[in-house]
Amino acid sequence: MIDRDVVDRIMSAANIVEVVSDYVTLKRAGANYQACCPFHNEKTPSFVVSPAKGLFKCFGCGKAGNAVTFVMEHEGISYPEALKAVAKRYGIEVKEKEMTAEEVKRNDNRESMFTLNSFISKYFTDYLHRDTEEGIPVGMSYFSSARGFSAKTIEKFGLGMCPSGGDRMTRDALKAGYKEEFLIATGLTIKRESDGRLYDRFRERVMFPIHNISGRIVGFGGRTMRTDKSVAKYQNSPESEIYNKSRELYGLFFAKKAIQQADYAIMVEGYTDVISMHQSGVENVVASSGTSLTVDQIRLIRRFTNNLTIIYDSDAAGIKASLRGIDLVLHEGMNVRVVLLPEGDDPDSFARSHSAVQVQEYIKANAENFITFKTKLLLADTGGDPVKRGEVTRSIITSIAQISDPITRSMFIKDCSQMMDADENMLISEVARHRMHNLGDAEAEEFIRRQARQQQNSRYNTNYGKGKNSYQPIVDEQEVNQRFGEMPLSASVETLEREIIYYLLKFGQSNFETLEGGTVIELNTAEVIIEELDKMDIVMRDPTYDTILTIYRTALSESRYPSQTEIVNNADPEVCRVAVDILTMDDNYTESAIWSQKDMRTLSQSNMLAEGIPKLIWLYKSRIIMGRIAELNALLASEASEEDMLEYLKELNHMNQLKVQIANHLGRTII
Repeated sequence: MIDRDVVDRIMSAANIVEVVSDYVTLKRAGANYQACCPFHNEKTPSFVVSPAKGLFKCFGCGKAGNAVTFVMEHEGISYPEALKAVAKRYGIEVKEKEMTAEEVKRNDNRESMFTLNSFISKYFTDYLHRDTEEGIPVGMSYFSSARGFSAKTIEKFGLGMCPSGGDRMTRDALKAGYKEEFLIATGLTIKRESDGRLYDRFRERVMFPIHNISGRIVGFGGRTMRTDKSVAKYQNSPESEIYNKSRELYGLFFAKKAIQQADYAIMVEGYTDVISMHQSGVENVVASSGTSLTVDQIRLIRRFTNNLTIIYDSDAAGIKASLRGIDLVLHEGMNVRVVLLPEGDDPDSFARSHSAVQVQEYIKANAENFITFKTKLLLADTGGDPVKRGEVTRSIITSIAQISDPITRSMFIKDCSQMMDADENMLISEVARHRMHNLGDAEAEEFIRRQARQQQNSRYNTNYGKGKNSYQPIVDEQEVNQRFGEMPLSASVETLEREIIYYLLKFGQSNFETLEGGTVIELNTAEVIIEELDKMDIVMRDPTYDTILTIYRTALSESRYPSQTEIVNNADPEVCRVAVDILTMDDNYTESAIWSQKDMRTLSQSNMLAEGIPKLIWLYKSRIIMGRIAELNALLASEASEEDMLEYLKELNHMNQLKVQIANHLGRTII
């Protein structure tokens, strides 16, 4: 771990204009600098660097941060690695926290394994190019003749070959001074339990080094050159201290820049698919290496784009087997499109027989959104069978429910209701139910609770007094809700949380005056927000917002206010991104719907805070209370015991009393 003092020195020394200029040509625009964004394609510059604030922000794609997070995003490296890179530029020695003996040994072991993999990769490459008995006639012939790879492509991807002798590679590595311990730990060498004999895992195979996102070799894939069908065609390195197949994507190190520029990644299946696509000129390509996509792999891609295009060959069975894994991609907030290649083609053969322009045009012309593709594919096998159509409907509901954006969800529901001849309202309800039960979506839960309350109210109107579970409303909810007239229905909990963090970051150190019981008192913005939220032990739904809230809470407990710089330079890159995004929102400001009915922005800062802060806090509390009231109404509509029903009624009564209190607080006087 890098010492906090060293981090502060790096942040102080880093000139964001100098750092960004290493990657982008900046032009002065008043007090700031502008350029075309390096993270997405654009013709009109929307990427702004502020030397005064030490921040960058793209108003096109939304990327934002400081000098360190810029390097992290652009290079696709971790935050500590980016810190070290910036430190090196400014000649700052990075002293990391002293590690325990166990941590030192583990770190040394990892470095030893990386060093060994680098040596072995060169060993395989040399054997491919220099061995006249096997390397050139067998390995090189396969790559150049059978696969059509050029010498430049072979060199770029570090392709090689492992000798056919049972233990030749192991003997040569030991002779070069590498330890048996690490040969076994990396999986390059296998030790036979019966007699302790060592032999090469990848003997007589052409080799594909697997690079991590930083370009270090973490493992290998090998294709056999033997015709014996009892031998596995492909074999990969086993998992180790440095290689976890669920966290790596083949080709990402070579593709990351092209993915950023194109703003989408292409997913194929195997090593040769990636290499052939790169050779054809299409470089934004990665492979899952034949395994289902994992959350870690999806998040790797999301570091560079939110758009993923998956290329399938015409194997229907293989496509169906991979469908469930795509739901993970949707759940992670990515946009997924599918391209089906012509009969008889796979990405490797298609790329070798077409130019880059032809491949890109084919993808553009044939890419179809995943939901539509899946619906058509599964419906084709139903044959009009209503049971099978029901199964397809449930599968499509599961996929649509993964999509976080409500507008996109609604569009897919509308399209699928027509394609499946299903009732749109039924699909809406079932998608919401799935999101509530399986994803914990509070908005969906509120929707379902509202439906349940409407049904319960209907039963109450006809059955009041006829059963033990009937009850009379505690208060006139509509009358109380009228006192929330300033609160638009569109102000979700997430919107209110963002507004709270906005006021903390922009005005946390500012004071304002209010009239309390006929006396003018002075209050501090941050103290009011923290005190009021702590009264209800509120944890914000958005984890990054809650982290920022915790930073303020901790600072106030130390009798100080955190500065904007402290937040922006936080070790969590997501905190930095959100802080920069909020702090620069006034540069491209869209008025919050919360204050759209009252001209808050024309008031003085003190008056704006005096009216805005209390109102914002109580609106936020009201949303949380309303959510609990919806839950209680749904519980009252269920088949609960009389004892439970009384408890629900007591809590419902308390929640409605809180609503009245909030309505009264919204009338607070300002001066």
